[in-house]
Amino acid sequence: MVSEAIDRLDAIDKVTGRARYAVEHRADGVVHAVIVQSTVASGRIASIESTAARALDGVIDVLHVGRAPQLQEVEDRELHVFQSDEVTYRGEPVAVVIAESRLVAQHAAGLVEVAYEESAHQSVLRVDDPGLYAPERVNAGYATDTTAGDFDRAYASAAVCVDAEYRTPAEHNNPIETHATLASWDRDALTLYDSSQGTTAVAQMLGRQFGVDAASISVRAPHVGGGFGAKGMPRPNTTIAAMAARWTGRPVSLAVTRQQMFAFTGYRTPTIQRVRLGADAGGRLVAIRHDAVSQSSRRNEFAEQTAVATRTMYTAPNMVTTHRLARLNVPSPSWMRAPGECPGMYALECAVDELATATGVDPVELRIRNEPERDPETGKAYSSRNLVACLREGARRFGWDGRDPEPGARRDGRWQLGTGVASSMYPARLRPASATAERLPDGRWLVRINATDIGTGARTVLAQLAVETLHVPVPSVVLEIGDSQLPAAGVAGGSTGTSSWGTAVVRACEASLANEGARSFVDTTDEASHRTDLAYYGFGAQFVEARVNVDSGEVRIPRMLGVFAVGRIVNPKTARSQLVGGMTWGLSMALMEESAIDHRTGMYVNHDLARYHVATNADVGDVEAVWIDEHDPYVNPMGVKGIGEIGIVGAAAAVANAVWHATATRVRDLPIRPDKLIG
Repeated sequence: MVSEAIDRLDAIDKVTGRARYAVEHRADGVVHAVIVQSTVASGRIASIESTAARALDGVIDVLHVGRAPQLQEVEDRELHVFQSDEVTYRGEPVAVVIAESRLVAQHAAGLVEVAYEESAHQSVLRVDDPGLYAPERVNAGYATDTTAGDFDRAYASAAVCVDAEYRTPAEHNNPIETHATLASWDRDALTLYDSSQGTTAVAQMLGRQFGVDAASISVRAPHVGGGFGAKGMPRPNTTIAAMAARWTGRPVSLAVTRQQMFAFTGYRTPTIQRVRLGADAGGRLVAIRHDAVSQSSRRNEFAEQTAVATRTMYTAPNMVTTHRLARLNVPSPSWMRAPGECPGMYALECAVDELATATGVDPVELRIRNEPERDPETGKAYSSRNLVACLREGARRFGWDGRDPEPGARRDGRWQLGTGVASSMYPARLRPASATAERLPDGRWLVRINATDIGTGARTVLAQLAVETLHVPVPSVVLEIGDSQLPAAGVAGGSTGTSSWGTAVVRACEASLANEGARSFVDTTDEASHRTDLAYYGFGAQFVEARVNVDSGEVRIPRMLGVFAVGRIVNPKTARSQLVGGMTWGLSMALMEESAIDHRTGMYVNHDLARYHVATNADVGDVEAVWIDEHDPYVNPMGVKGIGEIGIVGAAAAVANAVWHATATRVRDLPIRPDKLIG
């Protein structure tokens, strides 16, 4: 059963509409809430006039600072809604209207008048910002800076050097289902249907905020319409819905609008990255330095781990990586598919391509020449590392041999042609998770775990792992997921779902079999660290063909190929979908995606899917994702590695490198718009 390309178990429910998402669930007496946002980027609320709104027929109430329940403080200050008159960014929630219908609530929200004592704001990310600082740690707990050897000496004496600055813009997660919550209280017991990537964390956070036992809170997410990291942490909409439901004593439905998704639900921070590479004449690296600057909000500190991937990619005896952060009057950035690795590898892999040009070494061969035997940062052996195999297999499949290295030399009529390559990587993590398994009286098996399927096929893959362990057909397994009352499991993020949840499911099924079908509970906390003497990663290679119109600067990508080494593949159908999706997003990142901020107002102005451009079918040519046979007995009991994020890592760099090869124009600030290639 494992390694078979079976259809998703929830496919029929989704295409027929039987699958219900957060606010599609029913509740008697439900009312609707609409959030009112700040219209200034910095200052204080002087007054809120809601008389006209509350007088509107069908309006139940308007909550805001001074007229809202008191919340207990939690670490995420973005969730401390309506507790302070301070405003720190444009679009921050300042009030919520509750009404009998969403239409009435929307109308009433426009009648709420908020006066501000406005103060100067700063929303420009600059490398010379005097307020830049080194955070204590960066995302995922990594060290902020690292130093090995003597970079300055080695770089100064290197035969060939590259010194370049690369920029990536802010980008916003835009899952089809926006953030949404249906909240209902019964005394101190709270039930929510929430569009969340991890309901256990939501229940724990709400318990602290409202001063109730988290065990009395049930957060359910049976189906989630995408997340990409944006739903990995509780967001203000969840707290506001729970607050409004408690205030009114009625179930409250709150769905964030598409425009509001560009304010308080997270995004990928813009970055400014300087990469310096020093190498000998043959292209072997002697010095690497990667300095990254990103932004966070005044409310929260979120430090993207942009330069972390550089620490393990290539061997060099002298290496420095740094992260610096600016706290600005902007919304709080958060996780977005492969945070850190995605923008960081764009800069590194473009710099490596520039080094290949400077040394005259083929870009594939240069990467192979700099392959480390052990993890350069820790000195640990890899549990498995097959980047070279991916590069060679990709070059063979793509037809890389015989590639003319000269940029701007090939034409097809008015189109310039080029090809590019970049490496991919992503950590292979294992996190704590719990599961139960038991045989039911009718002979079927019940497996329960608070995993979340955000559209990735997790429900199907976990069932496959259970089926293989129990030696039964698929219909014999009943899988329950997506409820905080189930055995606790981590968030659907960090490409940890199959590895962590799968480990718990397999162990629980094994234990139940050993107990003749009796209910068995397994907590994999003790397995979360793997063997501590090994380094765990997945790797890959991305190849891209680009066509650039000499008159308009239009870029077309007729062909992309990704070859990955990611352990055992549980379901080839869902795996290919994840990898192709990531690669397509990398194309979109390279050529289109950019959240444009008006620095006069501090507002992201292209805050809808008409003006925030993403790749569609017409923009994507032949995208092929394949994998090599990789056996890793150390990473987890199943030998699997996460695949949700590695597909996007390196893809934008491969596109950028192909565009350079086609045009001889190196664009170092994304996206690569036509105006940057002509004129």
